[in-house]
Amino acid sequence: MCGRFTSFLSPELLEAVFGVKPLVMSSPRYNIAPTQQVSVVRDNENHGREWAEMRWGLVPHWAKDLSIGNRLINARCETVAEKPSFRSAIRHRRCIVAASGFYEWKVTSKGKFPHYVTMTDEAPVAFAGIWESWKDAEGVALESCALLTTAANSLMETIHDRMPVILQQSDFEEWLDRSVTDTQKIQRIYQPYPAELMQEWPVSTFVNNPSQIGEECIHRVT
Repeated sequence: MCGRFTSFLSPELLEAVFGVKPLVMSSPRYNIAPTQQVSVVRDNENHGREWAEMRWGLVPHWAKDLSIGNRLINARCETVAEKPSFRSAIRHRRCIVAASGFYEWKVTSKGKFPHYVTMTDEAPVAFAGIWESWKDAEGVALESCALLTTAANSLMETIHDRMPVILQQSDFEEWLDRSVTDTQKIQRIYQPYPAELMQEWPVSTFVNNPSQIGEECIHRVT
């Protein structure tokens, strides 16, 4: 799974990679946690790309309250098209969640220890995401998202048996295309990202606390 990630990408790099200029550039974020706002790219009604801010933790349109989203931060690619919480979103509302890297915790005999995972060339990490729109009792709309996960590649399996679905840039157009509603056509995208293009290192356990948001979160420890 993926329960924390980072985002400290420049507006110029975001525009170059994702093909659309960010409307608002936030400060660097080194410990993004569920229920927080995240930046996503999606297709708009004119079939162009746009940035949007969404709550991390998908709230289905039929939910009675938004607390269900606290548990729906990830969606397994193997069952995403079947689960009631996700099956409409995977067909009609796919998005890309932009990140710099993410954290995963390795279980050892001495406890669970965080590792930071990123690209070897410092390119953006493009998580495959899905999103939903939900309205509260007063009719106020909330948009929220979840990240897809797949089996770990050879790098990640030394830490965890799952990893986020990370998109190749060549897959962006198909993934975002609202006209592609047959989930069989996008299953090839669920393949684990090439391990040789990624790197990881251990970091301090203070990243366990979401109130720790400084750059020291990604510093290597021994």
